[in-house]
Amino acid sequence: MKNIYSNIYSFNKKILKKTIKSMKQGNIASLPTETVYGLAGNAYSNKAVNKIFKLKKRPKKNPLIVHYYNYSDAKKDVMFNKNFVKLYEKFCPGPVTFILKKKRNSKIVSCVTANLKTIAIRFPSHKIMRSILKKIKFPLAMPSANLSTGLSPVSALDVYQEFKEKLKIIINGGKSKIGIESTVVDLTEKPKILRPGIISPKQIKSILKINFSKKKSLIKSPGMQKKHYSPGIPIVIGKKPSKVDEAFITFGKKYKKSSNFFNLSKKADLKEAAANLYQVMRKIKNKGYKKIFVSNIPNIGPGIAINDRLKRASK
Repeated sequence: MKNIYSNIYSFNKKILKKTIKSMKQGNIASLPTETVYGLAGNAYSNKAVNKIFKLKKRPKKNPLIVHYYNYSDAKKDVMFNKNFVKLYEKFCPGPVTFILKKKRNSKIVSCVTANLKTIAIRFPSHKIMRSILKKIKFPLAMPSANLSTGLSPVSALDVYQEFKEKLKIIINGGKSKIGIESTVVDLTEKPKILRPGIISPKQIKSILKINFSKKKSLIKSPGMQKKHYSPGIPIVIGKKPSKVDEAFITFGKKYKKSSNFFNLSKKADLKEAAANLYQVMRKIKNKGYKKIFVSNIPNIGPGIAINDRLKRASK
């Protein structure tokens, strides 16, 4: 399909140089990751980070995730520990975010961390992200490329629909493979899952071989606010709609096909369902439905993350 959008670019050497030059000047760009598309800016630049908060209309108390190419790059800003090393070796690069203590001499600007002494870091696996991170001398602060509390984008077109021409560079990296945000694990004290993702608590527990903390936590990372991932219309979980202008999100083969039914995975594959979740909700919103009903999703593996997103979206 021909690209008719002046700010959506296919990735090549020319756009790599253009994007890096722009970010060096304190500008932001939308970049693809394996989880969702993000709004990226120099995490060492107040100018860039403030642009991210302003464009997203994001509260300053909600910290950002900082993206690095590898372990060595993150070492100058973050204090590592043995639990981090175990998880890094198993899952990175990949869809997991770590909360760790920030080094005193770190150049990460304070609003990235919401003035906390901790920092959320991630090592994305998407080839385009890794190509950019490898070439720059600063990490990227990068939340999802949507307005605060809204649906995360899983394509370049989703990002365009959110911001139109307010963004000068949106790099098209195809549909995000995973389709939901990274798992967030707090490793500053006794490990705790702050946000479930495609990497399940069970998988993390099997590596660390310890039980998770159940203590209440400060907002140390994205995804901890009560209202989040919202398509802007009401969501009802575990019930079937009674009207044709109400959409029904289904899972598996239980329900027959209908014009207002949207199936996350006919094969009842929870990974596929997670990858389709935001795309389906955005499609429903764009079609003009007034309300979304959702069938019960098994609360295991990726289903834990799906149910977390649906619960917060329904607030």
